[in-house]
Amino acid sequence: MQTPPANYRLYHLDAVRAFALILGIVFHASLSFTPIFIGWAVMDVSTSSFISVFMLISHSFRMELFFLIAGFFSHMTFHKGGFSSFAQSRIVRIGIPFVIGWFILRPLLVSGWVMGAASLQGDVNILEGFKYGFQTLNTLPAGILVGTHLWFLYYLLVITAATLAIRSFIELIPTAYGYATTLTDGVTRWLAHSKLALLLLSAPIACGLWFMSHWGMDTPDKSLLPHLPTFAIYGGFFAFGWTLHRQAELLDSLCRFSWVRAFNCLGSIATIIAFSEFEREYTHEFYTLFHVGFIYAYAYTMLSLVFLSIGLFKKFCHRPNSVVRYIADASYWLYLVHLPIVVWLQVAFAELPYHWSIKLTAISLITIGGSLFIYDLLIRPTFVGKILNGRRKPSYLLGRVPGKLTRINSSRIPS
Repeated sequence: MQTPPANYRLYHLDAVRAFALILGIVFHASLSFTPIFIGWAVMDVSTSSFISVFMLISHSFRMELFFLIAGFFSHMTFHKGGFSSFAQSRIVRIGIPFVIGWFILRPLLVSGWVMGAASLQGDVNILEGFKYGFQTLNTLPAGILVGTHLWFLYYLLVITAATLAIRSFIELIPTAYGYATTLTDGVTRWLAHSKLALLLLSAPIACGLWFMSHWGMDTPDKSLLPHLPTFAIYGGFFAFGWTLHRQAELLDSLCRFSWVRAFNCLGSIATIIAFSEFEREYTHEFYTLFHVGFIYAYAYTMLSLVFLSIGLFKKFCHRPNSVVRYIADASYWLYLVHLPIVVWLQVAFAELPYHWSIKLTAISLITIGGSLFIYDLLIRPTFVGKILNGRRKPSYLLGRVPGKLTRINSSRIPS
């Protein structure tokens, strides 16, 4: 099977990438509204059990969806520019934001946690929170590059490096490379057309889930040493996306929407919701059985939601759309900077006597809207935008201001 041309593009995958990252913003914005304290920065006075269900479902597939799309676009970039160009682009677009972002965002996040703890005691000192947050940099190298939401960039770097290393090793033996390519393409093609694909793929994922510290996917943000089960699952989705790019037409079969698939997905969601009630019932006589049932249903839910999401966006966003492409470009920046803003807003809203749904909506919209405003004016048309998006692009807002500002904006964009 031939790799698609370098300029070949599936426009709905732009929307999928944006959806996965923006869903992460809403996910984090919801964490202060859980009915039990989960160790988050602050706990709101208005809570709901619905939030726990939302967290369970959204966390089951959003990062897996991201890594699959990342693998797909990574192979596209690799095929377009070759090994050296691809490696350089990963260092620039992932490595630099990861390192610089950590040093900027870590103190801001710590300050949010300090203010959140003070909020639970009824006394918030914003200046003291910021002061303490930046003082934590004095403790380096203890905790270096640990403790932010940027772990996903670290894992993406490590998984990409592992992919390139494996590919380079296999290429040393021409017959092995041809055999490996034929085998992976054949397996991918079979899975795309098999009615048993989700059932079969759920088994190895469930094996990885068994070794998590809780029922579900762990968040590996505590150590630079990769958590092997998490690494294997995210790496598997990345590798699957990498392989799929060589046979992009298989996405139609693999991700097509059907009511049978939707019904099966709803069944697996209902199963994990029901079984999750037994996670802390350690002495229950059927605890192990419930755990096994949960992780297999969780794996099936994960795969179903990943492929159904792609299928739905294929149905409704398959044509070029400037708005979708703009949001897709901005989504990387939005996810990088959102968490401190979310935590600060959660602290500010925590004691207000409003319904959780109103506060969650407000926190999400303010975070996304404010970050978009900064992106359009200060990121998109500057060298930072070039790092994040591959090239500078014109500001939408400045492009609508007549006179000098428009000329300044235009002068930043290379011809």
